[in-house]
Amino acid sequence: MFHLFVFDLDGTLVDSKRDLANATNALLVECGAPPLADDRIGRMVGDGAATLVARAFDASGIARPTDALERFLAIYGAHLLDHTRPYPDVPDVLAELVDRVDLAVLTNKPLDSTRRILDGLALSRYFAADAVVGGDGPFPRKPDPAGLRHLMARSGAAAAATVMVGDSPIDLRTARAAATSVYLVRYGFGFDAVPAGELGPQERVIDNFRALLVL
Repeated sequence: MFHLFVFDLDGTLVDSKRDLANATNALLVECGAPPLADDRIGRMVGDGAATLVARAFDASGIARPTDALERFLAIYGAHLLDHTRPYPDVPDVLAELVDRVDLAVLTNKPLDSTRRILDGLALSRYFAADAVVGGDGPFPRKPDPAGLRHLMARSGAAAAATVMVGDSPIDLRTARAAATSVYLVRYGFGFDAVPAGELGPQERVIDNFRALLVL
């Protein structure tokens, strides 16, 4: 049915919530604020590192230092893979899909961090180097559809033959803007904010990653 699968990273391919929360809280504590709950920080993820940092400081009620983003990236960059792991079935499913369809990653995470995670978890083997688009590249961040459209053009895939696989309203809005199908994983830490009762015929919720094998 589909020629191209485009995956979000955090909350879809990998469970990175604890490392993101630890880095965010380390910065908050350095600045004199108490730590936030991991789940609360998880709900702040999805729009890029700068927005995550801004949301965390807003939630903490203290002023954000001018170098907050740089400090967060330095802390997080040293701990990208402390606890981050692929979700269940992700490596096995990607190994089956890679021989059948084109695979790509579209994330608002910086490209260097994205590549380090994919390499460190042995997932990069499933994605060509130019099929991984980060949030600090030449395209606007999701939900702008430019990155998704670029990946579609790269694969020669029409919108009807493309599916975005993600976990958040950002991924839903990106797919809608590009007129592609979208499959939202219920296990992702961004899923709670998805308006599940408002999904259209090309928009589905799946309970586990293995469900992608029967699409």
